Amino acid sequence: MKAWLELTATGVYTSIQDRGRPGFRRIGVPASGVLDPALMQIANTLAGNSADHPVVECYDGGQCLAAVGGSVRIAVAGSARLELIRGDERVTLAAWRSVTLAPGERLRVVSIGPGRLAMIAIQGLKLVPVLGSCSTYSRAALGGLAGRALSAGDQLPVATDVPDGRELELPAPWTTEDRPIRVVPGPQFDHFGDAGLATLLAGDYRVGTASDRMGIRLEGPAIAHLPGMDSEIVSDAIVPGAIQVPGNGQAIALLADAQTAGGYPKIATIISADLDRVAGKPPGASIRFTAVSAAEGVTAARDSAQRLARAIQSIRPCAPDSGQSIDIDALYRSNLVSGVVDAARSGGAQPDMTE
Repeated sequence: MKAWLELTATGVYTSIQDRGRPGFRRIGVPASGVLDPALMQIANTLAGNSADHPVVECYDGGQCLAAVGGSVRIAVAGSARLELIRGDERVTLAAWRSVTLAPGERLRVVSIGPGRLAMIAIQGLKLVPVLGSCSTYSRAALGGLAGRALSAGDQLPVATDVPDGRELELPAPWTTEDRPIRVVPGPQFDHFGDAGLATLLAGDYRVGTASDRMGIRLEGPAIAHLPGMDSEIVSDAIVPGAIQVPGNGQAIALLADAQTAGGYPKIATIISADLDRVAGKPPGASIRFTAVSAAEGVTAARDSAQRLARAIQSIRPCAPDSGQSIDIDALYRSNLVSGVVDAARSGGAQPDMTE
């Protein structure tokens, strides 16, 4: 029997993403991909997929998915409040775990916080890649389901309607460090000099409402261009993490869907280990920056990868006493009743009080 997940509600912005499509920036195609790769890998591991399998990236909550035609195993990674809906019954469910939805059951992402991102992995999700990736880049209509944000009524097909394996959980939810965002000087640092960088590092910035997968506008102290330096340059290459400064001095931090070239000078670049933290901040959230060397950025990336690997290695079957699932294999291995007397034995055998 064919099974699929149907989106009955999609919230603010919901899309299919994976690791993205690197290698095409030279022809003007952004890499796109998930805003938080760690959440993608955790969710996929919980669901029983390969680490870079396509996921449903959720902004701010409000998403609801229903299993149709068969059972579907899904997993949610992120600080999300969830509800499992069975008919008229609503059961609160923890994130950072997988769950098998029977036909007709729904999973609702009630809210996401303190950040704004969560990833839903679907075991066996079947999509056709475009340029080697299923990631949605809506500005060019590239990616899964014709390269657009998901809509209510969209159906996501899965490879099997009989999920294998027990449900899994991450023992301790993945948390991000509460520390300033680390940056290295950008390619047009000379347009701002030490004074401009000092403004960026000393300022208390806020995430503006004009923010999306392409980038976020930072509201705070204006960063001045040096006298004689134009506020625009001949367009050159841009990468996610670049911090552009247009003529008004209000910086823009670019994210996964960033354009491949641009004409605003770039004062700094956010290191890869911190870019997910920027992407996950909601409008109004505070951002502070600190400068590091390129070598320190490389070390931070390696440390982050090792920490993620340890978290994934800790994933385990859901505990039977968690109230979330029952490990049938553990029940079969356990002696649940002690003190049993064999009535067929003579001589008044004493009960076996061992467990």
